[in-house]
Amino acid sequence: MPNHIFGRSTKGALPTAVSGDGCYLIDASGKRYLDGSGGAAVSCLGHSNARVRAALHDQLDRLAFAHTGFFTTEAAETLADTLVAQAPEGIDRVYLVSGGSEAVEASLKLARQYFLEIGQPARHRVIARRQSYHGNTLGALAAGGNEWRRAQFAPLLVETTHISPCYEYRGRAEGESPEDYGRRVADELETEIQRLGPESVMAFIAEPVVGATAGAVPAVPGYLKRIREICDRHGILLILDEVMCGMGRTGYLFACLEDGVAPDMITIAKGLGAGYQPIGALLTSGRIYDAIAKGTGFFQHGHTYMGHAMAAAGANAVIGEILERDLLSRVRQQGEKLDAALRAAFAQHPHVGDIRGRGLFRGVELVADRETKAPFDPARKINARIKSEAFAAGLICYPMGGTIDGQTGDHVLLAPPFIIEDAQIDELVEKLSGAIDKALAA
Repeated sequence: MPNHIFGRSTKGALPTAVSGDGCYLIDASGKRYLDGSGGAAVSCLGHSNARVRAALHDQLDRLAFAHTGFFTTEAAETLADTLVAQAPEGIDRVYLVSGGSEAVEASLKLARQYFLEIGQPARHRVIARRQSYHGNTLGALAAGGNEWRRAQFAPLLVETTHISPCYEYRGRAEGESPEDYGRRVADELETEIQRLGPESVMAFIAEPVVGATAGAVPAVPGYLKRIREICDRHGILLILDEVMCGMGRTGYLFACLEDGVAPDMITIAKGLGAGYQPIGALLTSGRIYDAIAKGTGFFQHGHTYMGHAMAAAGANAVIGEILERDLLSRVRQQGEKLDAALRAAFAQHPHVGDIRGRGLFRGVELVADRETKAPFDPARKINARIKSEAFAAGLICYPMGGTIDGQTGDHVLLAPPFIIEDAQIDELVEKLSGAIDKALAA
């Protein structure tokens, strides 16, 4: 049978997924795969949620699409109201898009337009962090700090500067408290602002818990509060990218709530639609919205499918499930169980250096030597081997390389559905353990 799909890779053939059953995906041969990473931290409700499916059917029977240049819809209005009601203090408006990269791209353009509207046209620079990931469109890719993803497109990217990540396992010095470490790396933002000139900087963007690029690395206590203080001191917008870590993944609907920080903008996606529809959103403060409203009155940006009625209806059902079934508490509870199971399996493993994360967002970092934290030779492709062995065993997980600097380091990211049962946690860890051991033995 001819294949005309231009996929992520030109190498090898993929099995065909035909159905989903809770935490499992099923291919055309009938093989079942435990979705230990929710795809890419997307499928937070599993693959057969009755409420979301019913909501999509109902919306389709009434209205699938109305262009937002002409109409709003009840589904979009309801979603915005719900998100704002749950968001950190000061967040008052929701700009609906179709995914995470779009949300980040919109945040950067809105930041620029905001400063034009308030009469500060010199502000145009963005500061981000090394080993961050903010999406694959050109603006989002420029903001991201993963050199492997950026390298071949570097001539197309707008200049962005990057400071150190808050990466405790690799960055905290011996004898340094987590709080002192957090303040030290946060203060790099102050140094970079002064180097660039405070009047030229418009925004700092960061993931509260770094996802794909570094493997569920949370900020240490006090780090984000210090970042917020520095941004406020210089009138710089704080953009928190919660595309992967938000919408309940860490046990809070917005991950930054656990850190006690209210940003100027938040980007969300992935778990917002739980895979049932493509959707993302940029949430912004009332202050930013008011500047546009009192100025030109028009955000010079937009996409055809923004605010899509079907996508909004699906997201409403997703958030309804999370809140009404108290899945946030379940994420924290099952997250602790997953963490305990990972530590029971790997705490003494000679090639597991760190186990980290929050809620059902966990990372396992692989090392050649636990004492020195030396990474494996990238030529061994440990992460790719783990992915292959796990998939063969019926486990979907999210291993990546370049954990440390875009070139070296290996980790496995885990982000199972919020509905994962205790027995499935055991299955996940058992299959992951087998995959790691086989990959290391190869």
